[in-house]
Amino acid sequence: MDHLGGTRIQREGGPPTVNLRRCKLVVLSGPERGSEHVISSDVIRVGKASENDLVVTDDTVSRVHFEIVRDAKGYLLRDLKSTNGTFLDGAEIKEAYIRAGSIIAAGAAELKFTPFEERIEILPSDKEQLGTMTGRSTQMREIFGLIERIAPTDATVLIEGETGTGKDMIARTLHQLSRRREGPFIVVDCGAVAGTLIESELFGHEKGSFTGAIATRQGAFELASGGTVFLDELGELSLDLQPKLLRVIEQRELRRVGGSRTIKVDLRILAATRKDLRSEVEKGKFREDLYFRLNVVPIVAPPLRDRREDIPPMVDIFIRQLSAPGAPGAPGAGDRAGAGALAGAGSAGTPLSLTQQTMAALMAHDWPGNVRELRNVIERALALGSEPSALVAPLGDRPLVTSSRASIPVEFAPGLPFRDEKERWNEQFERRYLTWLLRRAEGNISKAARDADMDRKYLHKLLKKYGIDPEHP
Repeated sequence: MDHLGGTRIQREGGPPTVNLRRCKLVVLSGPERGSEHVISSDVIRVGKASENDLVVTDDTVSRVHFEIVRDAKGYLLRDLKSTNGTFLDGAEIKEAYIRAGSIIAAGAAELKFTPFEERIEILPSDKEQLGTMTGRSTQMREIFGLIERIAPTDATVLIEGETGTGKDMIARTLHQLSRRREGPFIVVDCGAVAGTLIESELFGHEKGSFTGAIATRQGAFELASGGTVFLDELGELSLDLQPKLLRVIEQRELRRVGGSRTIKVDLRILAATRKDLRSEVEKGKFREDLYFRLNVVPIVAPPLRDRREDIPPMVDIFIRQLSAPGAPGAPGAGDRAGAGALAGAGSAGTPLSLTQQTMAALMAHDWPGNVRELRNVIERALALGSEPSALVAPLGDRPLVTSSRASIPVEFAPGLPFRDEKERWNEQFERRYLTWLLRRAEGNISKAARDADMDRKYLHKLLKKYGIDPEHP
């Protein structure tokens, strides 16, 4: 178990396991006497109204009588202004922490509370594809197996991993396999939204609440009600907004910016980050209680260099996808001759049959940009008519700098110190990359920043440095 609280995937000689915290309520009296309810959600509401997690139809029970909230300390019982009060082991309470075996009385109804942990053994899935993900490696098939087990629950999931490892694909697959699949899937990139706007993006705002708020606007949590909200790059969320996010997670309710009305939401929360949040907690940059609430089920997306056996099937899939009519880099969507050259001799659009030498070069590359980099390399190769291995091969004695027109050999400068030579190559790379990036995004700065996983302000700074016009790169 994690020393900060929450759950860690454990490996102790056998298959990896994850412990999912749950609780059980057993009705001891009233019309539902003897019924048991196992609940794994963060907030449990009990009352006689149908919208409660546990419905108790006794006339002495209020419509929404009490709730149980799981936090870093345990399970907190809170009375919700009920008519006949809420009692814990015989004492009337407004809120108090519950012990295992405690008896909760709501009017004349009594319930016994029992927390427990369900130990889930993660066996590798038999599938090599799940949702939009592909992987024959043990690491990926273990992730597939875990997703298959937890997707049907409402458990909060924290997805960690390097940039480009497919954290968003894991989140989408969890939603697609959940009971909320027919509901909305709302994505918020916490690192791409300006700090002054992120609160409105998440929680919404009332008309006139700040300059520019010309109309009432629903935030991501409201829009996702009935479905799933995916908070990408959550580690970028400012400390002052973290308590408000914690309130949504714990109580499933919010207030819009400038509003006074409490709005209930029914949603599942998935979060992703490239940062080590445990380390951020220890540095005081991320709240420990919020980390605990998010880290119910952790998934770590492995880097591509640790699962190289997944490269060949992914290359095949990317070539098929990007060679399809209308796809970027496909025939009819760019340089037809270039696409045809990569697709294979003969008809353009025919799936490429890569040589062993080319595949060996792809397998040998470390892929610092992971799956995203691999896809981009295949897309560039299709667009430029180049061998994909030429775009990732380490620098040799006569490196090739690929442009949109040709592959141009560039000599190293004799007598130039390593640091200066490296800087010269970095500048060439940055200029060419930015030009390619903007053309691909059709001059859209926001899209280019998202595609490159780059802060918009930094992208603007680089464009200014090289004098590149976004509209005419």
